[in-house]
Amino acid sequence: MSHKTEYKTLGLMSGTSLDGLDLAFCHFYKENQDWQYQLIKARSISYSTSQQAKLKNSTNIPADDLLHLDVLFGEWLGEQAKAFVEEYQLEVDYIASHGHTVFHQPERRLTYQIGHGQALAQAAGIPTICDFRTADVLLGGQGAPLVPIGDQTLFSSYDYCLNLGGISNISLDLHGKRIAYDIGPANMLLNYLAKKIGLDFDRGGRIAKDGLTDQNLLTQLRSLDYYQQAFPKSLGYEWFVERIVPIFKASPLSVPDQLSTATEHIAEVLAKDILHFNPENAQLLVTGGGALNEHLMMLLKAKLHPFVEVVIPEKSIIEYKEAIIFGLMGVKKIVNEVNCLASVTGASRNSVGGRIFYP
Repeated sequence: MSHKTEYKTLGLMSGTSLDGLDLAFCHFYKENQDWQYQLIKARSISYSTSQQAKLKNSTNIPADDLLHLDVLFGEWLGEQAKAFVEEYQLEVDYIASHGHTVFHQPERRLTYQIGHGQALAQAAGIPTICDFRTADVLLGGQGAPLVPIGDQTLFSSYDYCLNLGGISNISLDLHGKRIAYDIGPANMLLNYLAKKIGLDFDRGGRIAKDGLTDQNLLTQLRSLDYYQQAFPKSLGYEWFVERIVPIFKASPLSVPDQLSTATEHIAEVLAKDILHFNPENAQLLVTGGGALNEHLMMLLKAKLHPFVEVVIPEKSIIEYKEAIIFGLMGVKKIVNEVNCLASVTGASRNSVGGRIFYP
């Protein structure tokens, strides 16, 4: 087991919002027993329309086609990583890849991310760590969210860390333990509505801002049973399709009014959960694509004032925080340090998640 105190990793992240692949090349080094990081180079690569469609449809294809897609996607990830490394002449110790989640059903002890580790390692020519969720799920955990170990290690100066990707999730210290859970839908819902009018997303929340909020639709959304469940809890794309999509399909409202109502709902649910912890003079770090939605941020700030200050960091942290943290999780796997917290996932114990593949 390696015990170096400095690593150069390339973190790869493909989120549920399907907007593309994030690559973050970081130096991780130990100072006073704590890991620190420096983000050196980062890039996002958008998925082509056909790639997006394949990934989106991956839950509906026969098993052999899915296994084939797993390998093809792994090779593609490896090729992107190799091109990125060669362009900037980087020296990379390890790639740490989240992969793309197809199935996430922890109650059946099942979670499946495609982006085959061996295919990726061979295409990139670099040792690769992936499959970060399975160990935790087999220990009875949710296998999600994983990012809180990074929040605790790299962003501990904030009281709350909120990530607004396809789904919103939060992490915080409660009674000396790190807890985290998925709060509700975020960009997955807003992008779904924007696509109805031919847009990939509602830039800055401008369309939502011009729409009207509908109380009837808000009431329906508030009544979703997920919001009543205790944490640890997590959400996946299947939940969104089964529970949220039908509500909006049945709604007679215009898309701007649906976007306005959805954005209000997202802000309301976020604020309700955060205020539930009785914060005072707290700082909330917001990252993920939702942090760039000015209308959503304005609503959230208004709902949290004066108890919580909303901190929106520099754009590189907003966009690449998850990829950075997967790099850290890879390092922790290499040195055999806990990278998955039972206090977060509900597993029977902490674990060191991930599998290592050599080219």
